[in-house]
Amino acid sequence: MGRDVPALVFTREDRRRYRIKMQECLDAFAKMLREERFESERPQVGLEIELNLVDGDAEPAMRNSAVLDAISDPAWATELGRFNLEINVPPRRLTAGGPDAWESEIRAALDHADERARSVGARLIMVGILPTLEQKDIGEETLSENPRYRLLNDQVFAARGEDLRIEVDGVDRLRTYADSITPEAACTSTQFHLQVSPEEFAGYWNAAQAIAGIQVALAANAPFLFGKELWHETRIPLFEQATDTRPQEIKVQGVRPRVWFGERWINSVFDLFEENLRYFPALLPLCDEQDPAETLDRGDVPELGELTLHNGTIYRWNRPVYAVSHDRPHIRVENRVLPAGPTVADTLANGAFYYGLTRALVEEDRPVWSRMSFQAAEDNLHTAARHGIDALLYWPGVGEVTVSELVLRRLLPLAHRGLELSGMDEAWREPLLGIIEQRCVAGRNGAVWQKEVFHRIVDTTHAGRHEALRRMTQLYIDYMHLNAPVHTWPVD
Repeated sequence: MGRDVPALVFTREDRRRYRIKMQECLDAFAKMLREERFESERPQVGLEIELNLVDGDAEPAMRNSAVLDAISDPAWATELGRFNLEINVPPRRLTAGGPDAWESEIRAALDHADERARSVGARLIMVGILPTLEQKDIGEETLSENPRYRLLNDQVFAARGEDLRIEVDGVDRLRTYADSITPEAACTSTQFHLQVSPEEFAGYWNAAQAIAGIQVALAANAPFLFGKELWHETRIPLFEQATDTRPQEIKVQGVRPRVWFGERWINSVFDLFEENLRYFPALLPLCDEQDPAETLDRGDVPELGELTLHNGTIYRWNRPVYAVSHDRPHIRVENRVLPAGPTVADTLANGAFYYGLTRALVEEDRPVWSRMSFQAAEDNLHTAARHGIDALLYWPGVGEVTVSELVLRRLLPLAHRGLELSGMDEAWREPLLGIIEQRCVAGRNGAVWQKEVFHRIVDTTHAGRHEALRRMTQLYIDYMHLNAPVHTWPVD
């Protein structure tokens, strides 16, 4: 939810009017789909990366406003916590600029931002959950200054009526309560965007859902939270719990959570926006003045402000996006399952795998989602988050299989084929997908490295838990800047 909103109190009339406006937006969206008004001739990809701020000792640095002022670049924005920032990398054609262009652009932006952050006593780190984050660092005072975050916090707790329960069982057990949504700020992710035509959207969304668990298993990078060793990708259960508007009694009734995998394969992008209105009450009932029907009748493009704001408060792991760019509307799949980091090289390898594999799966005569239950795809996500690259996942025609075997034998060739269909030649795609291949061969990703280094520091130096996590985080930052893929990082 990136829109700035004022600090205010909502009335019953606000909610009644917002419900009406959302239905008007949905009707206008349906009309636009029928009349084929969407830009799809020059599809683009995009990327957002959420980062953490640390001080010279690798402890959380609550300085995002000062760092943002120092960076002074509109591509950068605050995130929920004062120790978070986000960069929105400009959209591009997937094969634009040559093999190294996107990586060079992203590294240059991150290096510049890190240099500016150092001028105000902070550094940037790309990681799924900051290992040195402690429970004392998470509270209402940790919320960023933008009023939208406090307003969202107030609305979540007004809907919930009680403190959040955070409960994760891994190597260690975490049981705690939170009186704000700031535990969500611990979850820093990479979000890949893919613009598609309305006719293709359902296939790409279904494909993204089918491979979500595989993505998470390969890229897991969040094994620690509040000093405890939990799931390989603890960000998944934490995010699901940290924005949950449902008290226990409502959960038992089967009310859907706002962080949602979904419940079925879809036939149209309209299905998802219709579900948003049907299942989820508004958290931020702010109405625009624009009348979407009148705007369409004039031949103009409506912003559908109420529809998009509401969509931004429903946290699907693969989210539909409606947007207007250069007076042309388009739709995108926003892939939200991946953690940030560890390096730009790893990030772009993850992106190549995602873009290539979804393209190949969409092109299959008998799609994978016609041979796999939706529940199996959701189960894969949580199994992968718990066990990481060692997870056993289900895949049609194979049954339960290790992630590495599935990727090496079946999915990497498909990803190569998908990128080839997208216009990427072998010399370009081989280095990117080669990182995924070697990650599987080595059985090592960010979570594995973090866990191994943490335990080595504890065993060899007898340092306390937090001190070991701090030293590991300092090493992580050093290797991150070298930009060597994480499977090559030494443990010694």
